[in-house]
Amino acid sequence: MTTTPARLTVLAGPTAVGKGTVSADIRERYPEVWLSVSATTRPPRPGEVEGVHYHFVTPAEFDRMVRDGELLEWAYVHSRNRYGTPRAPVQERLAEGEPVLLEIDLQGARQVRETMPEARFVFLAPPSWEELERRLVGRGTEGPEERERRLETARVELTAEPEFDVVIVNDDVHRATDELVREMGLVTR
Repeated sequence: MTTTPARLTVLAGPTAVGKGTVSADIRERYPEVWLSVSATTRPPRPGEVEGVHYHFVTPAEFDRMVRDGELLEWAYVHSRNRYGTPRAPVQERLAEGEPVLLEIDLQGARQVRETMPEARFVFLAPPSWEELERRLVGRGTEGPEERERRLETARVELTAEPEFDVVIVNDDVHRATDELVREMGLVTR
């Protein structure tokens, strides 16, 4: 089904832009795309499932993964929790010729660019700053202090847009998903 050789695609963008929503849409509508599941030290949000949304690990386990070189990339996000991409599953899927999508933060995308510059880097952008704020408040998963921290991070993350190969505006989830899948070299439905 691929029109180009399978390769790694990295999806990044500011907090609350909808990376998780686009990834969930890909998981539902494009099961041929393998989505990497990140490890994180943060606790699960309501509805998140271990091994589907994240691998929820203790700080000690995360330290061991870093020490043993098991992560393709990792970073502190929002100055609080650590997130990282387990290396082995990504390498296995790429070796099998599967299209692989990493949904990660800006720091992680920069690390992957250093080690895998052949990857395709896609920036998911909000339609506007006001919409980004609305989405962050609307999801109701963070308190006021955490929302402010995330908005500060988002302001910085938005300036990184020129570092990416492609920019997709997330003004409609299905449209953004289809555009991302086309960027991966797959036929859209």
